[in-house]
Amino acid sequence: MTNPHRSSRISGFHKKSPVERLAIVSEFAGLDAAAAAALPGTGNLDIDLADRLVENVIGSMNIPLGIATNMKVDGEDLLIPMATEESSVVAAVCNAARQCYDAGGFTTSMSGTLMIAQIQAIGVADPHAARLRILDRRDEIKAVCDGCDPILLKFGGGFRDVEVRVLDSQGGPMLVTHLIVDTRDAMGANAVNSMAEKLAPHIAEWTGGRVYLRILSNLADRRLARAHAVWPLDQIGGQIGGEAVRDGIISAYHFADADPYRAATHNKGIMNGVSAVVLATGNDTRAVEAGAHAYAARNGRYGSLTRFEVTADGHLSGSIELPMAVGLIGGATKAHPTAQACLRILGVTSAERLARVIAAVGLAQNFSALKALATTGIQKGHMALHAQNIAMMAGAVGEEIDRVARILVERGTVRQDVAQAILEDMRAAAQ
Repeated sequence: MTNPHRSSRISGFHKKSPVERLAIVSEFAGLDAAAAAALPGTGNLDIDLADRLVENVIGSMNIPLGIATNMKVDGEDLLIPMATEESSVVAAVCNAARQCYDAGGFTTSMSGTLMIAQIQAIGVADPHAARLRILDRRDEIKAVCDGCDPILLKFGGGFRDVEVRVLDSQGGPMLVTHLIVDTRDAMGANAVNSMAEKLAPHIAEWTGGRVYLRILSNLADRRLARAHAVWPLDQIGGQIGGEAVRDGIISAYHFADADPYRAATHNKGIMNGVSAVVLATGNDTRAVEAGAHAYAARNGRYGSLTRFEVTADGHLSGSIELPMAVGLIGGATKAHPTAQACLRILGVTSAERLARVIAAVGLAQNFSALKALATTGIQKGHMALHAQNIAMMAGAVGEEIDRVARILVERGTVRQDVAQAILEDMRAAAQ
C-alpha cells in the first residue's frame, strides 16, 4: 500500500546516491521486493556513469539489442545494431535487405553536415532594414561564431553562412537569424547553441530589438541523408507474383503521400528502423524523429518520407530522404559502452557515413511494412513474433513459449487470456 500522505517534494533528492533514491522511491510507490529489485540493474552501464548522464538516477531500463543482417550499403556488407522493444522490426530489415542484396543493395548519399542555430529578435522597428544590417556583418558574425569552438575549426568545421528572415507571427514581425554551421562528426547541438548565445547580444545591438530564443533547429534540412534500392520482381514475388506485389507497394505509398492519417503510420514505420539504430549508437532519437516529421510536412502538408516507383525494366525502385543529425562524438555516443560497441560493429568512421546507413535502414523498414500491408497484411508476420511476448506474459517459460505462441498464431487469436488457457491445458496434459 502506498502512503496516502506521501509528497513528491523531496529535499536534496538529487544529492543522494542511486541506492538512497531507490529506497525513497520504493517507499513512496509501495514497491514490493521484486519490483524494487528490477530497477537497480544497469547491465554494462556503470551506475556512476548513468548518474552523470541523467539526473536522479535509480537504475536503467534495458532495451533488446538485435542485429540486422543482409545489409549491403554502397557495396559494403554491414551488420546493423538495432535497439528496440518492438517485435518484427529487426526481422523486417533483414528480409528487405535480403530481397535487394543481389541487385546491389542500397546506395546512399548525404547533402552535408550543416546545422542551423536560430536567434529570435522581436520589437525591431525596421525589420527589413535590420535584416540587411545583419547580413552586412557576415565577417563579424563568422569571427564570433568560430571563436566559440576552436576544436571544431581544427577538424574542418565552423561557421559557413548567415541567413535572416522576417517572419510574420501572431505577435507581429520577428527577425530570425540563422547561423549555418558545419558540425562535422558531432551532432552539433552544443556547438551551435553556444554560437547563438554568444552572438545574441550583437543581434540585439544591431537591430535595436529584444532577443529571446537562441537555439538550434531540429529541422536539419542542410543535413539530408538519402538512400535508394531496387527490388527485382523475382525477389519480391510470391504466390501473387512480383508485379502484383510491386503495384501494391506503390499503391500503399501513394496512399501515404496523399493522406496524413496514413502518412503518420507510414512514417512511424520508417522511424521504427531509424530510431533503433539512432538509439543503439547513443544518438538523440527525439531530435531525429522531430526533424523527420517536420521534413515530411515541408511542402505545407504531411506526406511520405519515401518514394516508390517502377524502373525501366519493371522492377520496384525505392528511395528515402530525411534529415539525419547524428554524431560520433559527445554525449552518450562517446560515453556509453554499448553505443561504442555498436559503432564498432557498424564500422563507421564519420557521422556522415552513420547517417547514410541509418537512411538505408529506414528505407528497408518501409519496404517490408508496405510489402506486408500489400500482401498478407501486417498482422501475420508481426503477430508471429508478438505471440511470443504474449506467451511470456501468460507465464510460459523455456520451450513452453514457442509452443504456446505457435498455437496462438494457428488459432489467429493472440491474447493473454487465451495464452493462459493454452498454458494451463498444456501443463495439465503433461502431469
